[in-house]
Amino acid sequence: MDVVIRILRSMSIRGLSELSGTVKRITFHNPSNGWTVLRFKVQGYSDEITVVGNFGAINVAESLRLVGQWVIDPVYGEQFKVSDYEVVRPATLAGIQNYLGSGLIKGIGPVMARRIVEKFGLETFEVIEKEPQKLMQVEGISKVRVAKICAAWQEQKGIRNIMTFLTSHGISTNFAVKIFKQYGKDSISVVESNPYRLARDIYGIGFKSADKIALNLGLARDSSERLKAAILHVLYEAAEEGHCFLPLQELIQRTCQALEVDVADRLRALIGELVGIKELFRVETESCGEVIYTAPFFLAERAVAMRLLDFARPVAANEEKILNWLTRFSAREQLQLSDEQLRAVVMAVSNAVSVITGGPGCGKTTTLRALVRLLVAMGKRVQLASPTGRAAQRLSEVAKIEAKTIHRLLEFEPATMSFKRDRDRPLEGDFFIVDEASMIDILLAHHFLKAVPPTAQICFVGDVDQLPSVGAGQFLRDIIDCGRVPVAKLTHIFRQASTSLITSYAHQINSGRVPKFLRPGEHNGDCYFIEEQLPERISALVVKLVSVSIPRHFGIDPYDIQVLAPMKRGQIGTNSLNLVLQQALNPADGDKPEVKWGVNVFRVGDKVIQQVNNYQLEIFNGDIGRILGISNQERKLRIRFATREVDYDFSDLNELALAYAISVHRSQGSEYPAVVLPIHFHYWALLNRSVLYTGLTRAKRLAILTGQIGAIAKAVATDPSKRYTNLTNIIRAGKASAGFGTLW
Repeated sequence: MDVVIRILRSMSIRGLSELSGTVKRITFHNPSNGWTVLRFKVQGYSDEITVVGNFGAINVAESLRLVGQWVIDPVYGEQFKVSDYEVVRPATLAGIQNYLGSGLIKGIGPVMARRIVEKFGLETFEVIEKEPQKLMQVEGISKVRVAKICAAWQEQKGIRNIMTFLTSHGISTNFAVKIFKQYGKDSISVVESNPYRLARDIYGIGFKSADKIALNLGLARDSSERLKAAILHVLYEAAEEGHCFLPLQELIQRTCQALEVDVADRLRALIGELVGIKELFRVETESCGEVIYTAPFFLAERAVAMRLLDFARPVAANEEKILNWLTRFSAREQLQLSDEQLRAVVMAVSNAVSVITGGPGCGKTTTLRALVRLLVAMGKRVQLASPTGRAAQRLSEVAKIEAKTIHRLLEFEPATMSFKRDRDRPLEGDFFIVDEASMIDILLAHHFLKAVPPTAQICFVGDVDQLPSVGAGQFLRDIIDCGRVPVAKLTHIFRQASTSLITSYAHQINSGRVPKFLRPGEHNGDCYFIEEQLPERISALVVKLVSVSIPRHFGIDPYDIQVLAPMKRGQIGTNSLNLVLQQALNPADGDKPEVKWGVNVFRVGDKVIQQVNNYQLEIFNGDIGRILGISNQERKLRIRFATREVDYDFSDLNELALAYAISVHRSQGSEYPAVVLPIHFHYWALLNRSVLYTGLTRAKRLAILTGQIGAIAKAVATDPSKRYTNLTNIIRAGKASAGFGTLW
């Protein structure tokens, strides 16, 4: 090997070398920046060399022409570092066969590649490119498979063109596949005309990457287009943090930071221009002074307020008759409804809009069940909904009638990214119950409320002390605080729940007290705390708890144990915990298919989570599934979620993450048989009461916290960050409808 390297290095011209050969193995690939480590076989030499550099959508068996220089890494030794590269088609029969059989072209595996090359020889690429119908002369290739091969071939050509365009403007990325799937044949023209669209349309491409493309395309750093794009980026970034708007001064400060230049005066003028064309809205508020909205959140917040004010009215109901029915129902079902629960049911039936809220063990589920049964007995057409599929499934089990996700209820149409149900085609039903309402953001609330017929009733159910929605707003808290919507708050802890330490500790945390946690070995319970100071010891303990201790002592399958952590990064963040848990629970096996994607390796049997809403697949942020199969030939990965199986293209793998450990925020709306919750000062910025309370209350049978008691105390003492919303004040003022009669 050393001899080969010396010969190759001797070919260096002015410090640069040019090598041609074939990719044999991709050791590492980071999709965020294209950094890749691969093994490369140089033409004319039997040994492989290590190549490092920034590559785009590179694949095993591809032929490359590399330009770069030899470097010596202090750990890994001699490597060839690439400064530029070109993908070339292989010219030998063996090269063509390896290329086709690598899985790069869907519909062609190693066996089929051999047959095609045996038939067409060196003319194989010419046949696929210009006369693909001839492929049907090969045994096993049908008309349908020819169409699939042609589509994959054209897609690869499109991807290569996009990659060439992007790299020629100073950016290296594997997001070419996503760009191509989003914009198709218009990809390059879209990027050239408005590169900032990428930050909004393509998951994983942020403002900085889009800005880099724009600058390389010749856009001036102080151009109005760049400054306006930065303003909008900052506002939409704030929406991802949960804010419906930003105070004007904060918006200007954040935008200057994003631009890395102080242009405050120009930003004020440009904000004025955007307000003038109604792309932004300026509002004077009591709490924040002058604030700036983007149009969607401004219109949604006011439309929601207007709709709730329309529904804020009593409905005729015979209270005595309702109470008599509930008494008979309780006796028949052997239930004991508290006065709070009885009042909650009566309130819900007696109002066009209402809220039922309460913490764990306070009877929300039983109250909801009684309400549904009563409404059915009254002859009402009842519709049940929840923000997530998991929560909807649980709601169906409780109420004994079908529940849907809000998206499914509203008949979301992926092709148009819109809902079929709206004001002009309202939902059918007399009474709508929406569970886990703390997860509803302001935009989803807007779409739901405008589709509810004006004669119907609505009851929102949820725990207001949990973390707010992932999207912008704090819908449930705001409508509770407004004072115009009737609210029933359940506070009585029932006997069967009062024996649960999970319930007891959760209420103590919510009231601002640090529980005196049960320690292992003291006596039997459903919640324990194990103190550990060092992150590496916490990581090792989490692995032991999930893989050995909990299954052995509590009989809970490791797949049903969910590790929840406040953040992703660091030794005890979800990223690192997933790697060590995967190694313990689903290690590599030569017979087990797997695919590498960035820092992750996905293999059959892995537990995975969807990280963004994918409306085409109807899989949503937070959905958890298990990998059933991986096909490198088809470049697809099959996952079983709660209710169905779904195929993922490899290009969509950046939407997935391992789910042995997930963030507390992503656990909203879910319950797990067992939860392991590390709490440490490592999570300092995210230690607050809502995070701790939400994580703990996800556990049904068992919760184990591990880490520092001081970190728990810090979380209990810290209220969650305030979100910028104005829904409460708009409803209180009762003026939401003024000037907004056409919002619907």
